[in-house]
Amino acid sequence: MSDVIRESKLISRHHEIGVEVDEWCGMYVAQEYSTSADDEHAAVRSAAGLFDVSALKKIYVRGPDAFAVANDVTTRDMHAIPAGKSAYGPTLTDQGTICDDSIEFNLGNDEWLCVHGSGQFMDRLQESAEGKNVSIEFDDDLHDISLQGPKSVEVLNPHTPIDLDALEYFHHVDTELFGRPVLISRTGYSGERGFEIFARADHVGEIWDQILGHGAPEGVMAASFACLDKIRVEAALLFYPYDMGETTSPWEVGLGWTISQNADNYRGRDAALALRGNDKIRFAGIAVDHHEALEGDERLLLDGADVGVVNSPVYSEHLQKSLALVHLTPEAAVVGTELTVQGNVSCAAVVEATPWHDPQKTRTHA
Repeated sequence: MSDVIRESKLISRHHEIGVEVDEWCGMYVAQEYSTSADDEHAAVRSAAGLFDVSALKKIYVRGPDAFAVANDVTTRDMHAIPAGKSAYGPTLTDQGTICDDSIEFNLGNDEWLCVHGSGQFMDRLQESAEGKNVSIEFDDDLHDISLQGPKSVEVLNPHTPIDLDALEYFHHVDTELFGRPVLISRTGYSGERGFEIFARADHVGEIWDQILGHGAPEGVMAASFACLDKIRVEAALLFYPYDMGETTSPWEVGLGWTISQNADNYRGRDAALALRGNDKIRFAGIAVDHHEALEGDERLLLDGADVGVVNSPVYSEHLQKSLALVHLTPEAAVVGTELTVQGNVSCAAVVEATPWHDPQKTRTHA
C-alpha cells in the first residue's frame, strides 16, 4: 500500500458538517465536527450516531487455502465461525504479544474479509499466506460506515429487504440498503446495538445521506472520532496501540477469552500460552477526581510508588465522570484501590469495575 494519505469518499460530507480532520490508519478521519462531541455521545446512547470508519483496512483473502490463512493469523478458532459469521481477535507476534487486532468475516465459498486497524495484521497475513493457494486483495473502494445506538434497527429496517432485528451479534449478510448493494454486519465499537455497513465508494454517499435524512427526526446524527473515543472508553473497548500493543500479552489486557487453546498452531500460539499467569501489568479503569479529561501518559502512584500509566482518558458527560483506561501492576489493579495521578495535573483516582456502560452487555447483545 502507498504511503499517500487515503481519503474517504465521504470527506466532502464531513466538510459540509464542519470538521477537523486527523490522520489515522493512513486516512483522514473526522476527528471533531462542528457539532459537540457530547451531543453526538448523547445521540449514540439515546438514538444512534453514524460514524465513518472507512479508515479501517479491508482485505479479501480468497482461494482454496483461505481458511488456513485466516485461521493462522488470529487467535480465534475459525472452525467455529461458519459462513455468515465473524470473529474478533488479536494478531500476535512470535513472542505472544499483540501486534494488531481484527474482525474476520467468513463470506463463504473460500472467501474471507479481514478488517483491521493500524498494526501489523497485513504483514502477518502475508507471512501466513506464503506457499498457500490464496489471493490477498486490499480493497480501499470498500467503505465502512457504522450506525450505533438503540434506534439503529428502527432507522434501517424499513429500507432493507431483510429483518435486521433477527440478525444475531457478530453475524452479517449480503443485502441491499436504500436500493444499494451492501454487506451489513451486527458489529460495532460503542457498547450499543448497532451495525456496520460495507458499501462501495459509488454508493456510500447516498447511503450516508439517506440514513441521516431518515434518522434525523429520531435524533440520529453524524458522530466523530472524539465521540467514538468517549463511548468506547465507557464500554472498556481496547484501542491498538494505546490499550494493548507489542509489550502486552492478551492475558494482561483482558483478552484471554480470545485465546483458543485447542485451535491449530496459529502464529504466536505457544508463546502466548507460555505467558499466561506471568502478568506484569493489568488492564483497568479509573475514575479521576478532576473536572475534565486527563491528557494521557500520566503516571499512577500507590503510596508513592509508581504502579502504572494512563492510556485512554476521556471526560464522560453521560456519566459525569473523568475516566481513563490504564495499565497497572497486578496488585494495584484491584477495584477500590486509591491512586494518585502525577503529571500536568495532580489529583486522586480510584480503580473502578469496567465496563462502566452496560456491564451485562444487555444492549449490544439485545
